[in-house]
Amino acid sequence: MEIELLGCHFLVERIGVDGDKKRFVELLKELDGQVDCFGLGGADLYLRAGKYRYEVVDVARLVSVLRKTPIVDGGELKETWEREVPRYLEEEGFRLRGRTALIMSGMDRYGLAEGLWQVGCRLLIGDMPFALGIPIFLRRLWTLRFLSVLMMPVLRRLPIDVLYPTGKEQERTTPRFPWAFEQSDIVAGDFLYIRRFMPEKLPGKMVLTNTVTPADVDDLKARGVALLVTTTPEMGGRSFGTNVLQAMFVALLEKRPEDIAPGEYLALLRELKIRPRIVTLGEVGSWKT
Repeated sequence: MEIELLGCHFLVERIGVDGDKKRFVELLKELDGQVDCFGLGGADLYLRAGKYRYEVVDVARLVSVLRKTPIVDGGELKETWEREVPRYLEEEGFRLRGRTALIMSGMDRYGLAEGLWQVGCRLLIGDMPFALGIPIFLRRLWTLRFLSVLMMPVLRRLPIDVLYPTGKEQERTTPRFPWAFEQSDIVAGDFLYIRRFMPEKLPGKMVLTNTVTPADVDDLKARGVALLVTTTPEMGGRSFGTNVLQAMFVALLEKRPEDIAPGEYLALLRELKIRPRIVTLGEVGSWKT
């Protein structure tokens, strides 16, 4: 699809490889130097929690073939922009204070988790049950930071298909810990994780996520979701992930990602007047102040 931002013309293309690592590397080699930036989807370059950041070894090995074109995973926007989204929702009249928010992965969405905590939400953090199968939900950010220091050096060495659903696994739904969804008002995080583990019904919930398709929206409505909020706006019939948006910003700024300060991303977001996308799917009376 073609998009224009601040007078610059962008051609954005999504190319999937169905979890095929060999094909992924071939594509990187083929397009290296031919495009301005890659936006990595379905995996992260780094595991993050607050100031802690650990490179994912398997992903680093795959992208090491790049020599000219930078690659980003949207992590810097997750840490900056997504932290602001709960405050924006409160300003728009949605009552979040006192709600329970299920965070599918705090290491993937630490900024969003912190933003929800800052507006007064109670947290259920699902890294251990959803990523590792250990039935222990964390309730405090400091506990997540402490465990991250212990776990990240180990997790970063796991194969990519253990850390993230890839290929056909992204389309499979295997409900896990349904009570956590039932006890939560807000379900937040990467939609691949949400779709993979969500129960059949999510009555009255707010789903706070990133990339969804029209089919995903219909599915969430059928499950009883009241509100869908995507942290990035709709473009061409779908909401693109933070990885795509960050890749566009890197190309627009004409800098290497490591040379871009967090404030520069926020300044662009404000200049472009980018806002979260809010979709009403059901009765929202209890959500409004």
